[in-house]
Amino acid sequence: MRFPVLIKHEDLGYVATEISSGVASQGETVEEAMDMLKEALELYYEDSEPGAEDTANCFLTTMEVSV
Repeated sequence: MRFPVLIKHEDLGYVATEISSGVASQGETVEEAMDMLKEALELYYEDSEPGAEDTANCFLTTMEVSV
């Protein structure tokens, strides 16, 4: 399965968050954060199927804002 992931740099490293479930993990590097997130997602979906939550009325998009 492929999942959309947001990676954000924070003071002590990186936080990786899977967009649809909200599962997040962190690491000192991007690679470590992604590895930790992979493990967290495997545990999260261990007893259920990805997409089992009601996401039928959801979508991911972007927008532009002047700041």
